[in-house]
Amino acid sequence: MIEGPLEHVIRLFSGLPGLGNRSARRIALYMLERRGSVMMPLANALADAAENVKSCSCCGNLDMGDPCHICIDERRDKSKICVVAQVSDVWAIERTGAYKGQYHVLGGLLSALDGIGPEELRIARLVERVSEGTKTVKEVILALSATVDGQSTAHYISDYITSSGVTVSRLAHGVPVGGELDYLDDGTIVTALNSRK
Repeated sequence: MIEGPLEHVIRLFSGLPGLGNRSARRIALYMLERRGSVMMPLANALADAAENVKSCSCCGNLDMGDPCHICIDERRDKSKICVVAQVSDVWAIERTGAYKGQYHVLGGLLSALDGIGPEELRIARLVERVSEGTKTVKEVILALSATVDGQSTAHYISDYITSSGVTVSRLAHGVPVGGELDYLDDGTIVTALNSRK
C-alpha cells in the first residue's frame, strides 16, 4: 500500500487497545466510505474532546470541568473515597448506581515489571486527600483488581492510610452472581471461602 494519509490513519487505529491491523483497516475503510455521516462527525467530536475534556485535579476523573461533577456534587457522601485504577472503573461503578461517595483514580497499578512505582501513580494525592479530610473522610474503599499488581497496590495504599485512623476496606472477591462452582478456577474458590461472611 502507498504511504499516505490512509496508511497513517490505519497505523493510528491499530495502536488503539483491542485493535489489530485488520480491524484498523476495516474501520478506516468504513469511515472513508461514510465521510459525511461518520468520519467528519467523529473527527469533530475527537477535536472537541481533546480541547475540552480535563483531568480532575482532585480525583483524577475525566470531565468538562475541574473539579469534576462528582467532586462538586453536594449530594455525594464525602466520608467515603473509592480508589480505582482507571477512569473506566469509575464509569463501571457509576453505571450500577449503588455507590454515592467520592472517587480517587490512581492512573494505573504498581507494577515492577512495567516500571510503574508509587511516583507514577496518584497515591501521594490520595494520602493528601485523606489527611486533609481526616474529620470528614471515614472510609477508603480499595476497588482494585484481584491481580498481583492490584493486590500489591492495595497493600501499599493500606500501609499508608491505616495510620491516619481511616477505615480501609476492599471490594469482596469470589463467586460471581450466577456463577457455578464447577466452572470457577481454584484461586477464585479459595478467595471466596476466605472472604465468606
